Amino acid sequence: MLNQAEVGKGLKVNRGEGRLHGHIKLRGVNANVLDVKVSGTDTGGNLAVFEQTSVSQGKGTPLHIHQLQDEMFYVLEGEYFFKVGDDKFHLAAGDSIFLPMRVPHAWTQISEKGKMTVIFQPAGKMENFFVTLAGLDHTPDPEELISIFADHEMKVVGPPLQLE
Repeated sequence: MLNQAEVGKGLKVNRGEGRLHGHIKLRGVNANVLDVKVSGTDTGGNLAVFEQTSVSQGKGTPLHIHQLQDEMFYVLEGEYFFKVGDDKFHLAAGDSIFLPMRVPHAWTQISEKGKMTVIFQPAGKMENFFVTLAGLDHTPDPEELISIFADHEMKVVGPPLQLE
């Protein structure tokens, strides 16, 4: 794929669409849907941006660490609960949160539905992680999920968050 950053061109992705892979429908962690807005291939691996449509109330990620990426979320719709290190946060539409690399974090969806912009810097293997989860023909057991996280430069360090 041609790297847009190298040729000096911007790109536009329409509302409700993904730049690559169509709608990425996750399995395993939750049943949310991600659309690639900016791929790591567009930025020479420097950045990846996704829009996540959340349809899995009470379900989120296990407590995990990104070895090589910072992560940022901007809530567009709905409500979420995050844990970053020892701190806990309630986020609603218009709120954002920064998750530094190598700091344990997790989140879960409070509202019935929601939507967030998710940014990884650098892009790392996150796009492939989401495509891998979407490509499963089964719900992975905890051991398989830990392995999938590890294959994509993340380490699971605890269970998913429970709503308080």
